[in-house]
Amino acid sequence: MPTYRRSVIPSQPGAETLPLVAIVGRPNVGKSTLFNRLTKSRRSIVGDEPGITRDRIYGEFEWLGRRYRLVDTGGIVPDDPELIPTEIYAQAKVALEEAEALILVVDARTELASPDYDLVRLLLHGHKPVFLAVNKVEGEAMAYAAENFRQLGLKNVFPISSEHGLGIGELLDGIADAIPAPLPDEEADEAQESEDEQAEEDEISEGGPVAPGATYDEVGEEGRPLHRTHGEFEQHETSVAIIGRPNVGKSTLLNALTGTSRAIVSPVPGTTRDAVDEVVEFEGQQFRFVDTAGIRRKGKTHLMAEKMSVVMARRHLEAADVALLVIDAAEGVTAADATIGGYAHESGRSVIILVNKWDAVTTGRTDGKPAADREIFEKQLRTVLKYLHYAPVIFLSALEGTGLGRVLNEVKAVAAERRKRVTTGQMNRFLDKIDFQRAPVPMAKRIRIFYMTQAAVAPPTFVLFTDRDIKLHFSFERFLENQIRGAFGFQGTPIWFKVKARNAKKDE
Repeated sequence: MPTYRRSVIPSQPGAETLPLVAIVGRPNVGKSTLFNRLTKSRRSIVGDEPGITRDRIYGEFEWLGRRYRLVDTGGIVPDDPELIPTEIYAQAKVALEEAEALILVVDARTELASPDYDLVRLLLHGHKPVFLAVNKVEGEAMAYAAENFRQLGLKNVFPISSEHGLGIGELLDGIADAIPAPLPDEEADEAQESEDEQAEEDEISEGGPVAPGATYDEVGEEGRPLHRTHGEFEQHETSVAIIGRPNVGKSTLLNALTGTSRAIVSPVPGTTRDAVDEVVEFEGQQFRFVDTAGIRRKGKTHLMAEKMSVVMARRHLEAADVALLVIDAAEGVTAADATIGGYAHESGRSVIILVNKWDAVTTGRTDGKPAADREIFEKQLRTVLKYLHYAPVIFLSALEGTGLGRVLNEVKAVAAERRKRVTTGQMNRFLDKIDFQRAPVPMAKRIRIFYMTQAAVAPPTFVLFTDRDIKLHFSFERFLENQIRGAFGFQGTPIWFKVKARNAKKDE
């Protein structure tokens, strides 16, 4: 059975013990700008429209030699009856309970209103230090205006400008003073953990065992296992992006896989805007599932937040190892699904196709029509998504929790296939057995392969040393890809080819 960790899985070891600071406030006061400033990232989408941030977004920052966790929350409007604001409030309350200190952000350019006083009462009820950050203070006149916010009854008031970085240092000094430093015993424990980690690294550098379940191609200069692709980087975990059209059940799937209510779920299309991530430990490996915003055509996006969320979804897809393409079984496979799948395929991501809401067209069908046939549906799906012929298909219901176990097993298998490496000797013995005369390629496009080698993983990339410097004919490329898959697998991942002619330099 998989084991699930907290909703905040930091990027550095030991960060789960770091003190958490929560940024809260009403909509459109600059919370996300402050979050991005402190974390030195562009993780949270920023814009002039109110209510852009909805889910909890986590990050880390360092101040005066100490590290902290930081959480950005959606704009809080207490007692708002609307569905989305209510869910945002529920997400923010989780952050308030976890945090050790709170930053209440207000806009210096707006007048105080009753929701501000309600929010302060809510925060003070938790008996945690609250720091009032009066944002958008630029100039002496605005600094005087910031003093008006002392009427809220908070003694820790700091005029700041998140956009320009003004007054941030004084705010962080106040937070550092309010949160006790680690006790000497805790520091000793951290030092011991550091020594243990170093011992493990030394063991690896001396040829010792690698962590169970890890697949590494080689070991770096400092003894750290490296995952080689077109460059070199440390492979701590597998990133899995959940992609698809709006309202196909991506957030429900994330919550089901992680056993949490991490992402806001509603029937309103486009609810998710910022990417929400959660780490799952499964059979000794870590998988970071990233719930992305629904991807739609440019002509269908009107608000700036919607446009930015689509851009960020594409970025998170390109940063992932595996993509879970979620399709709504009730609506069938659409042209938009094919377009989104194309993004994953062209960027070299491994793909698993998930047909969600399968119960709605089978056991839970209410329209009087016969239950859908799995084989017929998959045949239609394969016809529309021809280029994803290598991707496994899973039928599930995220809402009912059926089929989730296979998702985790497939992610593990596909991630391993993505990092598989075939030796040059194996590849050349494989070439000797292929009858290239069977390849349906015009004579003018035929080439002779002297030998072939795998140059990279993630995705598997093969270099063909040939007699002619021409682009591979698509029929030949498909033939060779099918032969490689038949011999070595590579399930769920695209295969790339590069041609290098033996006489290319002479011709030049």
